[in-house]
Amino acid sequence: MTLADAAPAPRGAALMAARRRRGEPRSYDFRRPTKLSRDHVRVLQNALETFARQCATNLTQVLRTEVKLELGGIDQFAYDDYVAHLDNPSFMTVLNFEPLQGRGLLTWSLDMAMAMIDQLLGGSGASEQPQRPMTGMETRLARYPLERVLHELALALRPIVRVDFGLEGFEYNPHLAQLAVSSETVVVASFSLSLGDRETEATVMLPFAPFAPALHDATSPQLSAQAVRDRKAASEALSARLGAVPVEVNARFRPLAVPSADLLSLAVGDVLLLRHPRDSPLEVTTNDVVFAHAVASNHRRRLAAEIVAAPGLTTTASRDAL
Repeated sequence: MTLADAAPAPRGAALMAARRRRGEPRSYDFRRPTKLSRDHVRVLQNALETFARQCATNLTQVLRTEVKLELGGIDQFAYDDYVAHLDNPSFMTVLNFEPLQGRGLLTWSLDMAMAMIDQLLGGSGASEQPQRPMTGMETRLARYPLERVLHELALALRPIVRVDFGLEGFEYNPHLAQLAVSSETVVVASFSLSLGDRETEATVMLPFAPFAPALHDATSPQLSAQAVRDRKAASEALSARLGAVPVEVNARFRPLAVPSADLLSLAVGDVLLLRHPRDSPLEVTTNDVVFAHAVASNHRRRLAAEIVAAPGLTTTASRDAL
């Protein structure tokens, strides 16, 4: 079962809040296993709570009215499931994050975005706002508080990964924001955003794959210098011992297929044609894996296999006797 196949649920903030409610069953798609561990969530939660506090203070100064931003939860989604749960229209800011690859989204309601523009122009922001795409002038005004938000997001994530968030553009229809393949795993942080008496849900969506190495490093236990030296010595000792492990090696002709009746009728003196070309080297194998080629030779009155270049190669390999 996928998220989209789950029981009907309200859209937007109510849906994500229901998914975070403890004690309730949650759908699980075994084709998309969980990649975001509890340790990852804990590290991200600490960073994003700091982001919420600093961002609220910054927006309060810019908009000259009280802004509250509180982290609601952090979830893993498939990209198509995340997009399906966004309201249409929504105010969606497309992000990039140099030097990592990929794009993310910062979203909140279009009503809240228009109220912010109203505040920037000296209005109260309390009146009913139009539900339409922004004009060119409104878009330029919206960039000012958004750049403050992205700056605070980069600072908050700095203990995990150093990235510079950039603003690529805006979208209003979630189904037109094709930022990733439908099955790609994304991390979604949900926030409660209030501006005066107006309240909505804001989300930050980031693809999991580009940030996975940094999250892994941030959640890995930090070893002391002595522990690092002990691990290095153990690795070197293991490598040295593995080099002395005996391995069975065979020099063989090419395999051939023989009817079972002919095989059962073999008698002393019969000749079994190997069908191995006279000028073709033997295969040197271990555990049925061919790793070299050789020709029959002798070494100090003993039969030997002399390593030669692989068939079809023009370069000459080193000729060592086994």
